[in-house]
Amino acid sequence: MNSEPSTIEFGIDTFGDLPRDDRGDVLSPAAAIRAVVDEAILADETGIDAITVGEHHRPEYSISSPETVLAGIATATKRIRLGSGVTVLSSDDPVRVFQRFATVDALSNGRAEVILGRGSFTESFPLFGYDLKDYELLFEEKIDLFHRLLDEKPVTWEGTTRAALRDADVHPKTESGRLKTWVGVGGSPQSVLRTAHYGFNLMLAIIGGKPERFAPYVDLYRKAAEQLGQPALPVGMHSPGFVAATDEEAKELFYPGYRVIRDRIGADRGWPPIRREEFDSEVVDGSMYVGSVETVAQKIARSIRTLDVGRFDMIYSAAGTVSASARLRSVELYGTQVIPRVRELLAEKRVPEVVR
Repeated sequence: MNSEPSTIEFGIDTFGDLPRDDRGDVLSPAAAIRAVVDEAILADETGIDAITVGEHHRPEYSISSPETVLAGIATATKRIRLGSGVTVLSSDDPVRVFQRFATVDALSNGRAEVILGRGSFTESFPLFGYDLKDYELLFEEKIDLFHRLLDEKPVTWEGTTRAALRDADVHPKTESGRLKTWVGVGGSPQSVLRTAHYGFNLMLAIIGGKPERFAPYVDLYRKAAEQLGQPALPVGMHSPGFVAATDEEAKELFYPGYRVIRDRIGADRGWPPIRREEFDSEVVDGSMYVGSVETVAQKIARSIRTLDVGRFDMIYSAAGTVSASARLRSVELYGTQVIPRVRELLAEKRVPEVVR
């Protein structure tokens, strides 16, 4: 393994899904955003390394402006790092993205990081006046411009998707002189190679199937970075998860809300409704980290070893309309018990098999 157990980082990830209150009523988007801030404060207090918030423009999710939410979190926390997961760069302006994250970096005393991506949905394209036929071109040009902005020097750039820049000096600058940047990748070799080309950290979105199927992408990224003379950077992964007192409680709390959201999105994409057997299979052998502290910790440890990653982020709100109090408890268990247990397991010579 490239990283010692003590240097592995652990984060949480959310799209601002709308939870329920303890009476069973779905929270408003405004209340859901405030719930995310509460969860971030708890994560900060329990030793979780990072929180990332996604950008979506759909009714299931409350966060459409990650940087605004992160700015609120910045002033209420002390140590946790703050990132997007992801910023949909294709339908945004790289200059404005840089400025907003530099502002979050200032508010948080240097804790901001950005995860760039093309996003798993396309609602932002017509919403902001972009044509989906330019899907690839938009990302290619804008990530190139963003890469140049990170040097924090006057930029001259020309493309076809925005106005050209001539010695444009973009403000504010960061105090460190460099904003930490990742690229979120869902399994495209081209995206992996692009990430290596720019020297960005790679964050793998592993939301289904066996984690080991992503091992070739980790190898590709590291070999490409080496050939390009880029520094050896840690690879991260994020996957859905939920922690409760027992395996059965976790699954029974998680599955109903997950099924509703999964089938709603699946209907748009032509997927058949999910069956409980599929869900249970993902929990046992796939990319869902749902269960008790021991079950989740052992599964995370095995995935970290298998893929040799330096960071694991749990998408803790993927259960959809699970209660806000259950989500808080999941975050607490993850920070206070799962992460320390994973470090113990990684320090051993091998990760024990799950006892069922």
